[in-house]
Amino acid sequence: MTGRILVINAGSSSIKYQLIDVATRRKLVTGLAERIGEETSVLTHGAHRVERRLADHEEGLKAVLAAFAEHGPPLDEVVAVGHRVVHGGSRFIQPTIIDERVERTIEELAPLAPLHNPPNLEGIRVARSAFPHLPHVAVFDTAFHATIPRHAATYAVPREWTAKYAVRRYGFHGISVAYVSRRAAELLGRPYGEVNSIVLHLGNGASATAVRGGRSIDTSMGITPLAGLVMGTRSGDIDPAIPGYLHRVAGLGIPEIDEALNKESGLLGLCGANDLRDVWRLADAGDENARLAMEMYAYRVRCYIGAYYAALGRVDAVVFTAGVGENDQRTRALAVEGLSRLGIEIDPVRNAAPAKEPRFISPEGAEVAVMVIPTDEELEIAVQTAACIAAGSA
Repeated sequence: MTGRILVINAGSSSIKYQLIDVATRRKLVTGLAERIGEETSVLTHGAHRVERRLADHEEGLKAVLAAFAEHGPPLDEVVAVGHRVVHGGSRFIQPTIIDERVERTIEELAPLAPLHNPPNLEGIRVARSAFPHLPHVAVFDTAFHATIPRHAATYAVPREWTAKYAVRRYGFHGISVAYVSRRAAELLGRPYGEVNSIVLHLGNGASATAVRGGRSIDTSMGITPLAGLVMGTRSGDIDPAIPGYLHRVAGLGIPEIDEALNKESGLLGLCGANDLRDVWRLADAGDENARLAMEMYAYRVRCYIGAYYAALGRVDAVVFTAGVGENDQRTRALAVEGLSRLGIEIDPVRNAAPAKEPRFISPEGAEVAVMVIPTDEELEIAVQTAACIAAGSA
C-alpha cells in the first residue's frame, strides 16, 4: 500500500499525531495538542507552537487540521487514519477497520481501561467526523499479547470471574513491543520467527515481555497496566490481599486504594519523585528513600528477566526501550547487574556512549545481545493500518 497515513493517539488531555509516508516510512510531520480542557492549551505542529484554549478533543482536532492547512504538509494524499486504542479485550486481537459496531465494542471495553479507552474513542469519533470518506483503523495495545498461552494468561481465580467478567492477563505496550522485537531481529540479521527476546519497555509506565519467534508468550502487566514492574506512580506487583487489609484496618475504600496504587505509588510513593532523573538526583544527594527506590526498581526488572529467561528457554536479545530504557544508562546497568552467568552483561563504554540510533551495548561476542532500540509506536500503527487496509481490499 502506498500513500500517507495520519496516525492519531488521543489521550485523556492530549492528541499526539504524525503524518507518515508508508512507502518510505518517512515522517512528514509530528505534532501534539496537549493540556486539552485546561485554561491554556498548547499545540505543537512540527516547528510551530501556539498557545490557546482547546476546550475538548473536537476543538483540539480542528486546531490540528488548521495547523496542517496553514503550515502543511497537505492532507489530500492521506489514504487512511490509524488510531491507537489501549484495550481490545479478547475481542480485538488484530488491527480492525472501524465502523459503528467497533466503536460500540470499544466503549463496552472501557471498564477494563477507564483512563484510556474513553479518550481513544473520543479521538476516533472526532476524526471519523473530520475524515468521513477515509478508512479508519484501530490498532490495539493489547493485541500483540493475544498469543500468550492460557497457562500464562489465566489467573487462578473462580472460573466465573474469567468467563463472566473477562478477568485474565491482557498485557499492554504491545504496539511498542511488536516494533522493537522485530527491529531486534533485523539488527541481529536473523529471521523474526527464529529470535527469542525479552523486551523491557521502561518509561513512566513500564513492562517486560517475553517474545518467542515474534509471538508474545508472557508479559508483566495484567488485566490492567498496574501489575508487574515498579513504575513512576504505579505499584507494580503487590500482595493481592493488601486492598482488603487496608479496607479492614484503615477504613480505606476500594476506589481510594485503587487511586493510590495507580497514581500515588511506585517511585512517587517511595521517594516523592516519579521521574527517574529526579530520583537519581535525590539518590546521589544521599536520600535513602530514593536509593531504595532505585534498588527496588532494578531488582524487579532483574527478576522478570530471570523469569522470562526460564519461560523462553533460550534468549537471543534483551532489549531496552522507551524513555528510561533508551536514555538512562545507570538504570540499564543496574537492571542487568549480576546476570553474567546467564550470558547477559553490558559493556560500560558502549552503554555510556550517547546515541539515538539502535545499538548493541553488550560486549563483542556476548552470548546474549543487550540492545537499546528507540521505540516508534506511530510508525508501527501506520504499518499495521496499511496492512489491515490492504488485507481488507485483497
